[in-house]
Amino acid sequence: MIPVTIVTGFLGSGKTTLLGSLVKARQSRRLALLINEFGEVSIDGALINDSVGDAEHVRIHDFPYGLIAYGDDEHFIPTMQAIAGRRANVDHVLIETSGLALPTAVMELLQTPELAGDFILDATLAVVDTPLLLSDQFDREQFSDNPHAAVANSVANLFEQQLEYADVVVLNKIDALDEDALLLAEQRVRNRAPNVRFLELAYNAQLDIRLALGLRLHQPTFIPHNHRFTPIPGSDTPTLGNHVRLNGHAHSGLTSHSHGLATHKHFHEQDPGWLSFVLRSQEPQQPETLKRALIEVAKAEPLLRCKGFILTDAYQSVLVQAVRTRVAISADTAKQPAKESELVFIGYHLNRNTVAALLSNLTGTVWK
Repeated sequence: MIPVTIVTGFLGSGKTTLLGSLVKARQSRRLALLINEFGEVSIDGALINDSVGDAEHVRIHDFPYGLIAYGDDEHFIPTMQAIAGRRANVDHVLIETSGLALPTAVMELLQTPELAGDFILDATLAVVDTPLLLSDQFDREQFSDNPHAAVANSVANLFEQQLEYADVVVLNKIDALDEDALLLAEQRVRNRAPNVRFLELAYNAQLDIRLALGLRLHQPTFIPHNHRFTPIPGSDTPTLGNHVRLNGHAHSGLTSHSHGLATHKHFHEQDPGWLSFVLRSQEPQQPETLKRALIEVAKAEPLLRCKGFILTDAYQSVLVQAVRTRVAISADTAKQPAKESELVFIGYHLNRNTVAALLSNLTGTVWK
């Protein structure tokens, strides 16, 4: 069967960059990539395409407009069946979920009669924005009268569930952190998801491909689980008292995936506060001016993620990546010059008209 690795993680955790580095380090592996975004414009798909370039044996499938493998996704199963049909040219499938999705939707569909005979889950990786974790941005709000409580609690719920169903947690964006900070980050992950099997460090958004692909954590098991798992020598990690979790949802029965989650509905249908929209401008943008404007918008509105490309005075296409008030703008030389600026905004109860008005006022250009 074709192994499948699911890459999940909250908005802006760096999934796409990490995935791009894995593709570059694939060696001779022939890959199929499914890229999912919550929004009407595929920014991540374009970035992955740029990183792949003319590489042979890497095929990318874009899944914009919603959440992959959720109830109204009519494309996931046919796409996977098409991949199975060319199995002689596919060694591994990588699926990047939206930052607002849970991996369980894909996990469940992999065990349906349509796919179970062709695919097996290799591992689920959850990518974490480590500085955001350490800044308490994933903590719950204890005081319901706080106007930001709904945002904090919805973010915490989703983040914790993404960790809960991961086999491997990847601490990303760690280059400026010392050892004490990394130990604290690990502790915070373990407190939220004590059954995570491995934690890995991604310096420069890169992960050794041997720690990501070919882990075989969900192979079918034909013998009783009556053995003990021994920790790595020198590790302080204790052996688990209950090894049922390590059965890896072993494809021995559908009951393994009865998590009680409403994975057949969009997350934004369960919680309609999650919103995404696109704003565009026909006028050239000053990168530093736009950066300051996005920071102010994030302070004023519950903006959690912004990404896209802007057109500068030099008619260059410049990449914009923002997580809350942390904004990075860099030249994207692989993309053709754009005819307009286009930014995707994702947030909780985010008001499109308010964001457009703020951005227009702060940049001195029209955004709509």
